[in-house]
Amino acid sequence: MDPAANNRPPCELADILRAHGEQYCRQYSPSPAQKKVMRHILQCRTAALGGHLDQCDACGQQRISFHSCRDRHCPKCQSIARHDWLEKRLATLLPIPYFHVVFTLPHELNALALGNQTLLFNILFASVARTLQEVAATPRHLGAEIGFTAVLHSWGQNVLFHPHLHCVVTGGGLSPDGQSWIAAREKFFLPIPVLRVLFRGKFLDALRQAYDAGQLKLAGSTAELSQPRAWRQFLDPLYKKNWVVYAKPPFASPEYVFRYLGRYTHRVAISNQRILAVDNSQVTFTLKNYSAQGRREQMTVDAVEFIRRFLLHVLPQAFTRIRHFGLCAGRNVKTKLQTARALLTALTPAAPQPPTSAAVEKDDRPWWQRWLDRTGIDILACPSCGRGRLVRCGDVQPLNSTALEGPLAWLRPNDTS
Repeated sequence: MDPAANNRPPCELADILRAHGEQYCRQYSPSPAQKKVMRHILQCRTAALGGHLDQCDACGQQRISFHSCRDRHCPKCQSIARHDWLEKRLATLLPIPYFHVVFTLPHELNALALGNQTLLFNILFASVARTLQEVAATPRHLGAEIGFTAVLHSWGQNVLFHPHLHCVVTGGGLSPDGQSWIAAREKFFLPIPVLRVLFRGKFLDALRQAYDAGQLKLAGSTAELSQPRAWRQFLDPLYKKNWVVYAKPPFASPEYVFRYLGRYTHRVAISNQRILAVDNSQVTFTLKNYSAQGRREQMTVDAVEFIRRFLLHVLPQAFTRIRHFGLCAGRNVKTKLQTARALLTALTPAAPQPPTSAAVEKDDRPWWQRWLDRTGIDILACPSCGRGRLVRCGDVQPLNSTALEGPLAWLRPNDTS
C-alpha cells in the first residue's frame, strides 16, 4: 500500500483509463505490453489484486487495504521503490560537488526510436557514457575517470515522446594511476560544445552501423528509410544539427544529490497530482513551461489522445532505465569508488561520510517503519480514533479472472502475462 492513497487526488490516470480506455483500444490497437500496463494500473489497489484487513487495537475500526500492482509505469507504485533505491545508492555518494548533465535526442529521431526502442535507447546510453568518459579522460579537460548515474526519460512536460538522459556526474575523478583525486573546477564541469559534438557523432555512427547491419525495424512512417538514398537524406542533416546538451550548476552537497535523484529515478510519464480534471472527454493537466522560466501552466487534450501519449512511454520488457558508469558501475563500487572515498576522506577528514553499503543492506525493518523515519507519517496510526494502531487481522483474496468481465471485457488479457 502506498501512503499517498490517503491523499487521493480528485482525478487519477486509472479513472481516465476506466472511462476512455475502451475507446482508445478501438482507435489504436495497443500492443500487448501497453495493454498489460493498462490492466495493471486499472487493477492497482482494487479487489482484483486482493489485500488485507486491518483493525485498530483501540477502537476496533476495520480497514481493507488492497495490494499494489507494482508496475513501474504506475503512478501509485513508485514512492516506496524510489526511497528503497535511493537508500542503497547512499553508499555510492562521495563528499564532493555533483553535476547534472542532460543529453537529448533530436525530434527527427522520434519515429525511429518509437519503432526501435530497445536498440536506440541502448545506443543512447552507450553514446552518452562514452562521450562523458572520453572527454573527462582528456588531460586538458579533466584527465580523470569519473562516475555517474544515467536515468532515461522518454517524455516531455506535454507527455509527448521526448527521449533524453539525466546524468548525475561526480565533480572530478580518479587519476589514471588511481593514486589521487582530480577535482573539477568549482562551477565548470566539461565543455558543452565538445560534449555536444562528440555525443552527436557517436550516436549517429552507431545508428549508421545498426542500419548497415539490418538491425533497424523500418515500418509505417519510417518505411521509406529502407531505401539507401532516403536513409542518407535523413541522416546527413542530423550531422549538421546542434544537438541539445546542457549542464546545470553543481549541487550544493552530496545530501542534496540524494534528494534530487529521487525526482528522476522512479518518475513516470505523468503523476496523478498533475491531473486536474476530466470533463467532457477532455483531460486537463499541469506542466512547466521551460521557455518561460518554468512557469506553471495548464494543458487540455482529448482523453483518448492523453492515453495515447501516456502509453508512448511503456518501456520494453526488462529494459534497464537506470544505469551506472565509471566509478559508480557495479564492478567498481567496492574497488575504485572505495579508493576515491579514501582519498577524499584524507583530503577532507571532517566531511560527513555516507553509510557503508553493508549498513544500508542490513536495514531490514518493516516498510512502514522506514516510511515513518523518512516522512514522519505513521501509516499504521488509526485514521478513526488517532490513538490506536492498525493490526492485520486477515487477508482479502483476489478476485478471479472474471473480474475483468462486463464493462472491462475489452481489457481481458489474451496471454498469460
